[in-house]
Amino acid sequence: MWNSTTLVVVDVEAAGVRGCGYSYADLATATLIRDTLARLVVGRDAMAVPGVWAALVAEVRNVGRRGIASMAISAIDNALWDLKARLLDVPLVTLLGPLRERVPVYGSGGFTSYDVGRLEAQLGDWVESGIRRVKMKVGRAPAADVARVQAARKAIGPDAELFVDANGAYSRKQALAFAEAFAEAGVSWFEEPVSSDDLDGLRLLRDRAPAGMDITAGEYGYELFYFERMLAAGAVDVLQADATRCAGITGFLQAGALCEAFGLPLSSHTAPALHVHPGCALGRVRHLEYFHDHARIERMLFDGAREPVDGALAPDLSRPGLGLELKRADAARYAL
Repeated sequence: MWNSTTLVVVDVEAAGVRGCGYSYADLATATLIRDTLARLVVGRDAMAVPGVWAALVAEVRNVGRRGIASMAISAIDNALWDLKARLLDVPLVTLLGPLRERVPVYGSGGFTSYDVGRLEAQLGDWVESGIRRVKMKVGRAPAADVARVQAARKAIGPDAELFVDANGAYSRKQALAFAEAFAEAGVSWFEEPVSSDDLDGLRLLRDRAPAGMDITAGEYGYELFYFERMLAAGAVDVLQADATRCAGITGFLQAGALCEAFGLPLSSHTAPALHVHPGCALGRVRHLEYFHDHARIERMLFDGAREPVDGALAPDLSRPGLGLELKRADAARYAL
């Protein structure tokens, strides 16, 4: 459980144009950017995003590539992609090369802290609004999980897709049993049934889960080798990646290329406003996570954060870059 979310925002400027990127991370991420990484960006070619990215990755070798360092690189890289597109006066999806006009989303919330009434209302409201896929959390109180999943299915009706996310809470044997029980409620997505570090366990679940149920993981991937090991192990049906963690949009594009090589789908984790442009540019993207907390924060703090229409998000092609403008006066009251 958490009671606050920290948004780390990075501004970069070239030729009088400002780009803005962000990550959901700890305050220490901002300290690392300010004290160590910013100097590697100043004076570089704003068009050479891969070169800056490589310099940042090399710089954090002794700090540690994963965790805070990767989230710091993510915030900078996202800002650099926004800046590059703004300098060219095109939406980021145009710079990347659009493959589709819009990308499906799934409503994500259903936290284990919700009582059944609140769970039913949130998921049911998403389905009523046209979002035909919804995800809920399980695993905090396993004895109640089957009943909660059954209540969710009743609330969303027989036709909407129902996803569950255990955040690695179950043992292998527990997860196998719950997979069978959840299948009876039509669950088609079982996220992190066991720890995402347990690749053998994920592979076991993937091999033995009921037909029609995808086993998914990857949200804690900070670098390409993590994703490669997960896919090479045959651990997941769908890979998840998060551009606020996996070294930015550059890292997210790399994850997309890896999914192409393995022939598996990719789904973005959280931060819907950030993922919509690359999501419309990558062929293996199945959908975006319309995560309740981040969708709310992005609407609060960014002008241009869009809401799903008929269950899909589309980038605003009238705005350059990511299409977002930080509401600086509104954000100032939350500054740390």
